[in-house]
Amino acid sequence: AALLIEHIETDDLSIVIAAILHDTIEDTKTTPEELEEVFGTDIRDIVMEVTDDTSLPKEVRKQSQIDHAGNSSYPARLVKLADKICNLRDMQTHPPATWTLERKRAYYDWAREVIDQLRGTHEALEALFDDEYTKRP
Repeated sequence: AALLIEHIETDDLSIVIAAILHDTIEDTKTTPEELEEVFGTDIRDIVMEVTDDTSLPKEVRKQSQIDHAGNSSYPARLVKLADKICNLRDMQTHPPATWTLERKRAYYDWAREVIDQLRGTHEALEALFDDEYTKRP
């Protein structure tokens, strides 16, 4: 959310709120209906666009992100861009302790495949992603 506040020019708080909540469905027992009840339809819709179907195998979910990123709404694209930038930054400073170098590199490459589907969405965010990608382990 902070990254979006800093780099996008919008007064649409639903994008920022959705960025804060983007992993809520995947990481908690919160339902889409609960999100809508508390935050409204717009925020629920953005969060759902960036939410993986956790009932699918991991590799299918990862491919699905690549396949569907380009068809996302503009707000969902911004949230996805910011999420991947922050994930690469986290990987540099606090990588998962059990991840091998090969797995870290694979994550970077997969994230780039997702972001490549979002090219043309927001030049500054894409440049930030590209800068973080150059730090690939």
